[in-house]
Amino acid sequence: MLQKYVISIDRSKNQLNIREYAVIDKFQKKEVVSTLNINSYSFLCEETYESEVVMGSIRKGVNALVATLRTDNFFPIGSYAVKIADSVTALYKSPEGSPVQVLFNDKDLTGS
Repeated sequence: MLQKYVISIDRSKNQLNIREYAVIDKFQKKEVVSTLNINSYSFLCEETYESEVVMGSIRKGVNALVATLRTDNFFPIGSYAVKIADSVTALYKSPEGSPVQVLFNDKDLTGS
């Protein structure tokens, strides 16, 4: 399964927002993942976090941040969670704070 996480900061509300999308429909094996567009993905989940809590977790380290980001509705596997946490940390350190996208392909996990 192809998954995409869109991570953004709403500075006016002091909140972090993570939206999870996935390609649910089958696509041709020869189709290049980069050619998929936003309409290829289905919205799965959205979580919002208070920036103060997120920044406190960033100061404690990646494991603390992963624990903060995981919820009953949003629980990515370990390697994905670490990459998402790294992206959140980079986003908070960035002066622009532009939204970032993190892409995953489950086939990369199996070596297929």
